[in-house]
Order: sequence, then structure tokens, then C-alpha cells
Amino acid sequence: MINRIRTGGGPRRFRRTRAAVLLSAVAVLGGAAMAPSAQAEETPTMRELLDKCDNGTDSCVFHPEGAPTDVMGEAHQVGDSAYNCTQNLQRSSIAWADTTGESNSLGVSLSAEYGFSEVFKVSIETSYGHTWETSHTETDTTNVDVRPGEVGWVTREPTLEKVKGTYELHFEDKFYGHYIWYVPFESTAPKKDASSTRTQHTRPMTEEEKAQHCG
Repeated sequence: MINRIRTGGGPRRFRRTRAAVLLSAVAVLGGAAMAPSAQAEETPTMRELLDKCDNGTDSCVFHPEGAPTDVMGEAHQVGDSAYNCTQNLQRSSIAWADTTGESNSLGVSLSAEYGFSEVFKVSIETSYGHTWETSHTETDTTNVDVRPGEVGWVTREPTLEKVKGTYELHFEDKFYGHYIWYVPFESTAPKKDASSTRTQHTRPMTEEEKAQHCG
């Protein structure tokens, strides 16, 4: 790109010219640092840009903004509910299997063979020395002590990790008026080999539940 814009006039003039051209050739998707002329141009979608990653770009790199951070997933019920229709305290063993997937700001699965997903995974592995899990299934059996006339159940909160960063895409020819695009991106996925939080719950059955489960 430097060879294309150099027109002579000495080093100082060249630096000013190069800076001006680079400003007009770089865009940040969703940002305010776009050149004035870009405001009148049609803007590509995030998906449209990332679909070009290693599929029409000279280079496509993901730059993480720091190491992955741990976050807890939403608590949700796993396994069946246990209804105690007897007059005695019952210990119920609730077997369950629960799968946690990843989510991201693009709304597509990184398990698919997209060019940008491979760039993302390689970047995380290179930068932090571990693979990025797109799915994890955990199985277990949890005991719940259920009092007479009550229902018991188990909830699970998976441990996740979140990464934020920016894709940097370079094009040989202008794409939507720019040679370089920056695309913000974040993803959350199950943390490999991390434990989850399981919680036992009980409450009195409703009249409807008593009629349905206790006859």
C-alpha cells in the first residue's frame, strides 16, 4: 500500500501523505473513528466482514484484550424433579447430564469451520496456552433430601470464560471503501476442566402437583 500512495516530494511530505491516506483507508466497525467520507458509504455487517477472514483478505488476525476472565453461567435445573408423596423424609438420587455451549457477539457457533473461528481459536491457544472449548457435557448424580409433601430438584451453574478482542482485516483492494477493517468481538465458552456449582432445592408441592404426582 505504501508503493501505491508515494508520489514524491521528500520524506516529510511522504509521511503526511501516507498518514492521510491511511486515515481514509481504515475503518472500525461500530466505532466513531471512521473517516468522514465513510459516513456516506454503506457499512458492511459484522458477519459480512468476518466471512472474509482468510477468505478474501491479505491477512486476518484476532487481537485479544487481555487474558480470558472467569464468569458464572446462569443457574438452571438439571435432571428431573423428585416428589415425595410419603410421610417420611426421602433421599432422592437425581441423575443428570448437562451440556454447556459457547456464545458470542456474532451469534454463530465457533465450532463450525468458519475462517474467523479458526483464527480465533489459534490466537487463544497461542496467546494463553489452552484450547477454546465450544461445548462441554457434564454428568453426575446429586442427592436431595426431600421432606414429606415437598418437591426437590437440582440446579447447576457452569463456570465459563469470556474473551474480548478485535479482528484486524487487511484487504488488497478496498472493501466498502477501506483497505483495513477492525471488528470488535467477544465470546463466552465453558472453561475446560473447571467445576460447576450444584445446588439442591426443596419446596412444598402445590395442590396441582399433589394431584398429578401423588394421585
